[in-house]
Amino acid sequence: MARVTSTARHELGNELRRLRGERRAADVATSLSWSESKLSRIETAHTGITEPDLDRLLTAYGVRVEDRDRLRDLARRGRTRAWWTPYRSSVPDPYDEYVALEAEAVLISEWETAVVPGLLQTDEYARAVIEVGADVGAAETIQRRLALRMARQAVLTREPPPELRIVLDEAVLHREVGGPEVLRRQLARLLEASERPGVELLVLPFSAGAHAGMAEPFMVLEFGVGTRAPIVHSEGLTGGLFRVKPTDVDVYRDALSDLRERALSADQSRTAIAQREEALRFLAAS
Repeated sequence: MARVTSTARHELGNELRRLRGERRAADVATSLSWSESKLSRIETAHTGITEPDLDRLLTAYGVRVEDRDRLRDLARRGRTRAWWTPYRSSVPDPYDEYVALEAEAVLISEWETAVVPGLLQTDEYARAVIEVGADVGAAETIQRRLALRMARQAVLTREPPPELRIVLDEAVLHREVGGPEVLRRQLARLLEASERPGVELLVLPFSAGAHAGMAEPFMVLEFGVGTRAPIVHSEGLTGGLFRVKPTDVDVYRDALSDLRERALSADQSRTAIAQREEALRFLAAS
């Protein structure tokens, strides 16, 4: 699968910065009759680069013509308009990179303590979550964020789809986000999702006691062989945080292993979700 726009541009920028080596940016820019800020914007992925400009830059760095195809491909994809571009103004900058990485991942593992993960949220449940966001104001912002969240779910229907491993704290089944009926319909959606190939949905019961994920919810994104190393993402009130150090990633992977071991089995988890959905249905009928 070709890498999406944002990650392609960042990868190209990093590669060009590596190729520049010890050369001063001002000297390189002057030799090409560019401004230093133009070179800086390319290296920091704030702007794309045309193929003629890329060839001139690579010539300046002494890169052989036969070795340029991969960098040309990154530049081409970096100039392409990403599908989420219309939504960028309504979300924090780091979220843009998160959407790109999520779309590229082949394995998405997530531990969630408060709400259903965005990839499995219903429209009405997602709206209820977004509306109480600390940085949300205008109704237009809410609507654009909702549209983006729903559009993100298309990653689950791509070919091939990513493998999805989710561990939910039992509290998620009881927190009436949007009210009991909204939660009930959300739980019905979870039951449907749990039957999909490549989806593992586990519930961590209250009886599990202390566990390795008590500090924070988080996600581990893993990518195709030979592409990029795994990345951890965690949400905060003012934006997301990425962790890329291998030692940090290993800590979170170990935490996920602990959570999966302590969680109910897939069948037991479906039963727990179904029982909670049935209880809410009974409540609505009484």
